[in-house]
Amino acid sequence: MSTNAMEQLYQQVILDHAKTPHGRGLVDAAPGRACGESHQINPTCGDEVTLRVTVDTADDGALTLGSVTWEGQGCSISQASLSVMTELVEGGSVQQAEQLGDLFRDLMGTRGKGLDDETAEDLLGDASAFTGVSRYPARIKCALLGWAALRDALVRTDTLGRDASATIAATASAPHTTISNPAPDSQEIS
Repeated sequence: MSTNAMEQLYQQVILDHAKTPHGRGLVDAAPGRACGESHQINPTCGDEVTLRVTVDTADDGALTLGSVTWEGQGCSISQASLSVMTELVEGGSVQQAEQLGDLFRDLMGTRGKGLDDETAEDLLGDASAFTGVSRYPARIKCALLGWAALRDALVRTDTLGRDASATIAATASAPHTTISNPAPDSQEIS
């Protein structure tokens, strides 16, 4: 496939996700479920997102993302990136979500060249469509907004870096009760 045709395909993937986003609409966590929430702002362009994640313990003890929901406003890149991210990580393990986030951040550092690892690009699925975005530094922040919110929400559930036998510390006794707002200066991605 020619480079131009591939770029058009990538643009179409981004537009499709922006028009019909996966995970849009915050859903309250059931009482007793681990829940983390993060509000992130891109001060450069005004994109905003509030993302909520629930974490479950699978039968094998692995920590998994039960649901990833969000509400936000912004450009098609930020909204599509949130949609693609939700589709990629929901139902997977916390460890996989963090690995995918690291790969996506690596992709955003390639300045449009893409990753040298075909396996990594395959893992990213539709997120590989953002390769072209990485050529534009001002747009990289738009693409990373949802990933920053996901990492922060997972930190709030106290699940990042924990092994499968660890107990989830943050639980929702009522929606949002275990979530604290970050300091104003920590909300903005730079």
